[in-house]
Amino acid sequence: MKASLYLVLATLFWSGNFVVGQAAVASMTPLELTFWRWTLAAVPLLVLAQIIEKPDWPAVLRRWPALLLLSVLGMSGYTLLLYGALGYTSAMNASLITAANPALIVVLAIVLLGERTTRLGWLGICLGLLGVLLVLTRGEPGRILSLSINTGELLMIGAIVVWGLYTIIARRLGVPPVAATAVQVVIAAVTLSPFALALGVQFPDTPAEGWSLAYITVFPSLGSYLFWNLALKDTPPGAAGNYLNLIVVFTAIITVLLGTPLTLVQVLGGLLVIAGVLLTGSQGSAKLKLA
Repeated sequence: MKASLYLVLATLFWSGNFVVGQAAVASMTPLELTFWRWTLAAVPLLVLAQIIEKPDWPAVLRRWPALLLLSVLGMSGYTLLLYGALGYTSAMNASLITAANPALIVVLAIVLLGERTTRLGWLGICLGLLGVLLVLTRGEPGRILSLSINTGELLMIGAIVVWGLYTIIARRLGVPPVAATAVQVVIAAVTLSPFALALGVQFPDTPAEGWSLAYITVFPSLGSYLFWNLALKDTPPGAAGNYLNLIVVFTAIITVLLGTPLTLVQVLGGLLVIAGVLLTGSQGSAKLKLA
């Protein structure tokens, strides 16, 4: 029960990142959100890693080339694309596209690593793709031929491809997960600093921006990673991965509570994506974590 509660809380906080992120990009740039998110989360994550895992830090740092690549992909690349997308599309649509990530990871593993999946797995991948296409085209397939797909949704496709590559590489890292995340966050804060200075990034100066950044730093950046990794001590990764389907559910609930109704296309697309993820099974979800 405790592990299940941790998994529910982790996915709830990640869902909030979509909704709060969409509100925040109205007055903050994706670079500002990404830079301050990881800068503020870096030291607390290092402390959490030391408390939870007590890692051999010299051994962790010897993997710096892989950690640098993972930081560029997962911490900087994915997050910039996510917040960039939320400036053009809804949090609901972004979460629906993200929900197809487990199936995408299976495809990338097949293409890049030569892994195999079952016929049922391929059926799940096709269902997930159909669900995403419904969301992208708003139920109008002709939008693909006319290239009239929303810019934000195209950015989200780029984001899940980047995260899929991140996940494939991270599978073989062999470093304690919280420690690896903490080091990647530190690298992201450092590597983004020159861009932040050059573009004049400033600390949020309005209450709304401050509260948005506080939520993003404390809950999805710290809380979700902490609860997720605590749950994995007692839960098989494949079973834990299925809880990620709750991100779409929680995002839908939050969206409706805030007064934005769901469309029939979003509901159908979400059901297809979730069904596809369940069919692909633990192969696609075993190592997935969302930023």
